[in-house]
Amino acid sequence: MKRVAILISGGGSNMLRLVEAMQDGGFATPVLVGSNDPAAAGLARAAALGVPIAAVDHRAFGRDRAGFEEQLLRPLLEAEPDVLCLAGFMRVLTPAFVRRFEGRMLNIHPSLLPKYPGLHTHQRALDAGDTQAGCTVHEVTAELDAGPMLGQAVVPVLPGDTAETLAARVLVQEHRLYPQVLRRFVAGERAPLMLAQAG
Repeated sequence: MKRVAILISGGGSNMLRLVEAMQDGGFATPVLVGSNDPAAAGLARAAALGVPIAAVDHRAFGRDRAGFEEQLLRPLLEAEPDVLCLAGFMRVLTPAFVRRFEGRMLNIHPSLLPKYPGLHTHQRALDAGDTQAGCTVHEVTAELDAGPMLGQAVVPVLPGDTAETLAARVLVQEHRLYPQVLRRFVAGERAPLMLAQAG
């Protein structure tokens, strides 16, 4: 069975859906949840589900991204994951790190890529007058939010939406999309999964 590690930076709601889907569906084994923040609430949530956890505080490394990643790699390599999922992991990884997991690292991004890579995606969609928003799961490459797309879910932009209300509806779809894409990915399926529009 494929082994999956997950990296988070905060509460880990997407991580929880991935772990629960793996534990309930039996299609993969969660072997580690790691974070760049020892205080990330998602670590305790993962531990409560019986998943090993690890934390490396990026703040201790200043601008030394390579040094931070070297320490982060230690528990990751010990866990021997087949797939690495980024789930709200708010650090940009170096090309050297990405190459170690090339072809087997996934990320979920809160926009319909290629629109709005980077941050503040919901406000940017509203500012542009978009009628649709959503989320994308993609393979991670050295170029930010630019790897091959593995799945998308769409939500309508509603009159009166704020960045917060839109983000909340998109998050519901993130929780639907990511576990389904992971299940397909570990089975060798790379064709993009498109979930029907939902409010």
